[in-house]
Amino acid sequence: MSQSIRIKSPATIANLVCGFDILGLALEEPYDLMTLEKTDGTGLEIIHTDEYKLPLKPEDNVAGAALLAFLDEYGQAPGLKLTIDKRIKPGSGLGSSAASAAGAVFAANELLGRPFNNNDLIRFAMFGEKVASGVKHADNITPCLIGGVTLIRAIHPLDVVSLDAPELFITVVHPQIEVRTSDARQILRKEVPLQLAIKQWGNIAGLVAGLMKGDYELIGRSLEDVIIEPVRSILIPGFDDVKKQCKEAGALGGGISGSGPSIFMLSKDLKTAEAVEAEMKNIYARIGIEHKTYVTKLNAKGMTIIED
Repeated sequence: MSQSIRIKSPATIANLVCGFDILGLALEEPYDLMTLEKTDGTGLEIIHTDEYKLPLKPEDNVAGAALLAFLDEYGQAPGLKLTIDKRIKPGSGLGSSAASAAGAVFAANELLGRPFNNNDLIRFAMFGEKVASGVKHADNITPCLIGGVTLIRAIHPLDVVSLDAPELFITVVHPQIEVRTSDARQILRKEVPLQLAIKQWGNIAGLVAGLMKGDYELIGRSLEDVIIEPVRSILIPGFDDVKKQCKEAGALGGGISGSGPSIFMLSKDLKTAEAVEAEMKNIYARIGIEHKTYVTKLNAKGMTIIED
């Protein structure tokens, strides 16, 4: 059995506009790099080589909390050292905490001979998400682990569905501001009028059907959120302009990535995705907010082991 493993843990987009806490997809870029090693000692050591000054105490670190849940169920295990090079900025809305939590348990499972299945790993990784946001949710964790587009039909018991999807190009703009997931959850309404709920259900069903049928027009029509986005978008400067101008540039549609502040747009081809990126850059340059953009593709695999 190997003494160490090195992996790429991908960024993800949760909610996919209308699918709050139940839909997500994995991206080819950006991603975190993580190395897990067996040691001669005992316990769990966490090292960050990035600039974000995240907690190193395992129970306060999202990767550490997930690994502790893994190890608690695994039983006696060797000492472990986890080194994280975080390239998905925390608070970006691109599944940074999920990449850490899911990456940690995936690496441990591989290193220790795959004692657990994917549902177990999702369950362990949710302990990391609770550290990050106060809530156990799996819409980022699941596509991060298994790739593609995923549907969380239920949490108790966990019921995950992998969805077929056509080729999709994803353009993301990350304004360099922070929107904490916990804060973005607190501003949401606690009750939803039935009329809005019905409209939202129709959009979720339409999006799932559009993805599975490869119907780009149906995907575009269904990328509408009448419950969450109207509230959360006020936290993101330039949101309305980005959405309007990117759709005029040919994007199928899009919206807030996770809890923000990143915004994503889906396109059928690379040329359109690059035109969308130009619109995003122009808007944030005009507003005067520093930003980072990505033009990437749907990641069908999820985790990647980096071979020596």
